[in-house]
Amino acid sequence: MPPKSTRGHAPVLLAETVEVLDPQPGQTLLDCTAGLGGHSAAIARLLGPIGRVVLVDLDQGNLDRAAANVSGIDEAPEVVTIHGSFARAPMELAERGILADLALADLGFASTQVDDPARGFSFRGDGPLDMRMDPTSPITCAELVNTLDAEDLARIIFEFGEEKFARRVARKLVEARQSGPIQTTSQLAAIVRRAVPKAPNQRIDPATRTFQALRIAVNDELGALEGLLGSIEREAGRHGDDRTWLGPIARIAVIAFHSLEDRPVKRCFKRLADVGLAQRVTRSPVTAGEAECAVNKRARSAKLRAIRLSR
Repeated sequence: MPPKSTRGHAPVLLAETVEVLDPQPGQTLLDCTAGLGGHSAAIARLLGPIGRVVLVDLDQGNLDRAAANVSGIDEAPEVVTIHGSFARAPMELAERGILADLALADLGFASTQVDDPARGFSFRGDGPLDMRMDPTSPITCAELVNTLDAEDLARIIFEFGEEKFARRVARKLVEARQSGPIQTTSQLAAIVRRAVPKAPNQRIDPATRTFQALRIAVNDELGALEGLLGSIEREAGRHGDDRTWLGPIARIAVIAFHSLEDRPVKRCFKRLADVGLAQRVTRSPVTAGEAECAVNKRARSAKLRAIRLSR
């Protein structure tokens, strides 16, 4: 029987994630991006009451929801919550004396964030230009677009959004804010659309890449991923008894949604496999089937990679 989703929430590549992590009763799962707890709840059912689930998320509201969802299953495991960036998860586990047998990072943003106009992640509904995954963090998207110069804006939009019209977008943003600050998602989207020509048969909105880039910058998403991957590599180089946050033969899975996320994951896992510190659980990225893509558009770009540490 395939694993169940949680309270109507449809986690991406749920069955495939459970399969590659292969959870066993009594093990400890580290969910680096808890979201609403969909993946964790499915895995928790297999860990049982003697297992443990460590939930990490930048969004306290989502963290609370995830904890409630995991704790609410029958014969739930112990639940530990950590509010903050997953880049700090290895240190947090080490301080608590916890070794994870399974680690999962489902990168990107949660549906509760993108679907709420007040969070400012999407141009589908008008809202304040925020984009913070952690609403308590100090820097909003509005601050970036209204204070950075054109060169810095262009760099962010090109590097994090892979937008070839980045310089044009940056110039338009600087010009627009001379008439008053850019404060809403609809304002930002309209400016970007005027700067980026829409190609024939183009499937994505011209504002998509710029919104992605600014979201990544606001939340330092690639910096956090780099920190996590670095911790995995260092931990893989330690012998079993010297491990600080990953147990012997721990399984690690990452779901990426664009090349900026997937490339460093692919390279990290390949390096570990090439030097014998890990074995690849997935030889090539696992992607969603037609049925899942038909009901969950976000699944179309998802790529799942997994390794098992060798010692």
